[in-house]
Amino acid sequence: MQEFGDFANIDIEKLLKGMDDQIARLEKFQRGAGDCVGRAEDEDGLVTVEYDQTGLRELNLHPKAMRLASGELADLIKVVLAEAVADFQVKFTEMAGEAFGERGNPMKLATDPSSALNDIKNAEAAYDRAFTDVMGELDRIRRRLEI
Repeated sequence: MQEFGDFANIDIEKLLKGMDDQIARLEKFQRGAGDCVGRAEDEDGLVTVEYDQTGLRELNLHPKAMRLASGELADLIKVVLAEAVADFQVKFTEMAGEAFGERGNPMKLATDPSSALNDIKNAEAAYDRAFTDVMGELDRIRRRLEI
């Protein structure tokens, strides 16, 4: 009887437990993603911003902010909003890292495309090797059966 290589040694229970663990981490991530909020405030406390996955969540202007020129206030709001977005991205990336692990963190891959491309190239090489092995085995079977 022919051996099945590494497939014969797969621990199904361990595989299923690993899948259950991944699903639990994904569910935790989904619950936490809705609670992820980026916050920022300018140094004078005139503008406070909260940003979440739906976009701008809160914009609070201290009454003293109304003393600023409209252009100056607009610029201050833009700066504080950008800081809140950056804070949200950092928190969201950390949360994804906890759920998926740093290596499998999709947010890290999005911010580091060269790493993602390297992983894709490695997967492609592994696929090519497996394809070549399978095609070689099929050719040997064909010759043995004289087809």
